[in-house]
Amino acid sequence: MSKTVRLTSSDGQDFNVVSEIANQSVLIKNMLEDIGDNADDNPIPLPNVSASILQKVIDYATYHKDDPPVPADEDSKPKSSDDIEDWDRDFMNVDQGTLFELILAANYLDMKALLDLGCKTVANMIKGKTVEEIRKIFNIVNDFTPEEEEQIRKENEWCEDR
Repeated sequence: MSKTVRLTSSDGQDFNVVSEIANQSVLIKNMLEDIGDNADDNPIPLPNVSASILQKVIDYATYHKDDPPVPADEDSKPKSSDDIEDWDRDFMNVDQGTLFELILAANYLDMKALLDLGCKTVANMIKGKTVEEIRKIFNIVNDFTPEEEEQIRKENEWCEDR
């Protein structure tokens, strides 16, 4: 039988998780290594992750438990936001608040694959959109004066698609 780990969310809910799944988080893996055999007695507190988000993270980790580890040289390769699997695309089909909480949790828990997935999802949301469309999507108030906006456009002309 696989060993389980007890994780406690920020709102006090406990989750019993198979250690192989919990170890997909570098943070949890390091904590388990630090406490050694006392892991059975002590739940691991995750003060930055709510129960609803922790459940989603566990669902993601469970689905991807057999994925090969990401190679160390992966960071140097150019990334594309087009290579998202169908299951992952469906998994990330959530409201914006949940999406951003998942990204924050993935960053806190040090789960690179989930963090990359969240960032690719946001990238796809803004790909091909105008500044005004992006502001509308994310409810961003434009606090620039027309003069400031024009100055920024001039400074960034080089990166515009023409």
